[in-house]
Amino acid sequence: MKFTNPVYYGILKQRYKRFLADIMLDDGREITAHCANSGSMKTCDTPGWKVLVSDSQNPKRKLACTLEMIHNGTCWIGINTQTPNKLVKEAIEEGIIKELQGFPQILTEQKYGTNSRIDLLLKNERELCYVEVKNVTLVEDNYFLFPDSVTERGLKHLHDLIEMKKQGHRAVMVFVIQRSDAHIFKPAEKIDPAYARKLREVYKMGVEVLPYLADVSPDEIKISHKIDFEL
Repeated sequence: MKFTNPVYYGILKQRYKRFLADIMLDDGREITAHCANSGSMKTCDTPGWKVLVSDSQNPKRKLACTLEMIHNGTCWIGINTQTPNKLVKEAIEEGIIKELQGFPQILTEQKYGTNSRIDLLLKNERELCYVEVKNVTLVEDNYFLFPDSVTERGLKHLHDLIEMKKQGHRAVMVFVIQRSDAHIFKPAEKIDPAYARKLREVYKMGVEVLPYLADVSPDEIKISHKIDFEL
């Protein structure tokens, strides 16, 4: 995925109210950008770090710019939670995610479960594959962790996925890791023990868990390869 709109570099001054970020751009302008991330952004929202924002060029938007990524001195971290769905769809189409090949139809945001919408619904003549996508930005002790705050919505998605599995369909959790400074994925047990327990439970019942690393840079964000995980 490449940015089609203009992008600007700057320095993060503060992130607040979850969805707002004050940024000093390199050209001297001070802006408030939309932060498309409802999590805590723990380990990736330190004031003074370099950031990249995209300009929507939409005069109707209250905040023209969106915070896309932040650099912690080691790597870029993609924090826009709207990006992973696009990355996974692109990676399936390009054959990068080997486990999700053989589906000529890829539908997005389809209704399923209990008042939910699946991120990607894959179809062929024989089966349906329900794919839920999550963005991973938390790192501690060489582990990539999800979630970075308690997620009732994420827990609900696991319940919905296991119901699809019980109905005879494939059900898949893809964790897109938008940073490169750790090695193994696991659920954040200390932050959300209920989610960690449920993820282990649905995995044992046949829900597939696919943690994929993304190469994140201002030039392009692209899914690279699957990594190991511990549940």
